[in-house]
Amino acid sequence: MEENLPQGLTVFVLPPAHQTRLPTSNAVERVNQELKRRTRVARLFPNGASLLRLISALAVEISEDGEAGKIYLDMTCLTHPPV
Repeated sequence: MEENLPQGLTVFVLPPAHQTRLPTSNAVERVNQELKRRTRVARLFPNGASLLRLISALAVEISEDGEAGKIYLDMTCLTHPPV
């Protein structure tokens, strides 16, 4: 454990705005919550392929929203520190 401690504390090198977002798994939890919500609506799937199609379509939709949406972590302040 002592050997890995510095690696575990690297989050504190980042700006405070990033520190508040990194340690959580909110993004993953939100995706799981959305998948669960959508599959409960359908309730019954004729086969595994239909469930896989729904999950794949939702994953693509979430991915597209993430690519076109707001930036979760803006890393420009790390490459261009304020003057």
